[in-house]
Amino acid sequence: MAKYRGPVCRLCRREGEKLFLKGSRCMTAKCAIERRSYPPGQHGQKRPRNSEYSTQLREKQKLRRIYGLMECQFRGLFERAESQSGITGEVLLRLLECRLDNVAYRLGFGASRKEARQLVSHGHLTMNGRKINVPGAQVKAGDIISIRERSRNLISIQAALEAVDGRGIPEWLELDKPAFKGVVRALPTKDQISLPVNEQMVVELYSR
Repeated sequence: MAKYRGPVCRLCRREGEKLFLKGSRCMTAKCAIERRSYPPGQHGQKRPRNSEYSTQLREKQKLRRIYGLMECQFRGLFERAESQSGITGEVLLRLLECRLDNVAYRLGFGASRKEARQLVSHGHLTMNGRKINVPGAQVKAGDIISIRERSRNLISIQAALEAVDGRGIPEWLELDKPAFKGVVRALPTKDQISLPVNEQMVVELYSR
C-alpha cells in the first residue's frame, strides 16, 4: 500500500492550520504553523484564488490528511458511506473515526495517528483478546482494545498514555490506563467528532 513519506509539517502549512500530525510537537513553538503560517513552496505567500472547487478540495484534503489516508483508501470509505443509510457526510466521519488506528490514538496508545497505526501494524494491539494488525479494521460498540502484555513496557506507549490526560478521551470511549485497555462504549455521533472540517463540502466534491 502506498503511503506519504514526505515532511508532515508541510501538510499542515498547506491546509493553513494545525492537523496535529506530529503529536506533542504540534503544541510547542516548534510547530511549523507557528513559525511559517503560509503554504509551502515558492508562491506560498501569494494571495490564493479561491473557487468553489478549490474550497471543496481543501476540505477533502484536510480530512484525508488528518486520518493519514491515501486517495484510494479515502475514496473507498466514501463509497462505503454513500451506500449506507443516513447522512453521507456524517457516516463518513463515523467510519473514519471508528478505524482501529484512530481509536488507538484516541485512547492514548499513540502520540499521533501515525504512531498508533504503526503500533497496530507491528502487532502490539489486540481486539477482543485476539491479536490484530489491520489499521483500517472497523471497531464496534463493546469492542475491547488492549496493548499486548509484552508491549506494555515500550517507552513510546508509556509516554503517550502519560500525555493523553491533556488531550482527553472522547466520551464514546473508555480508558482503563492501569490495564492498558480501552472499551468502545458506543459508536460516535456527529457532535462527538470535533474536527475543523466541513464534511458536506467533501460530499459535494465527490458528487460533482
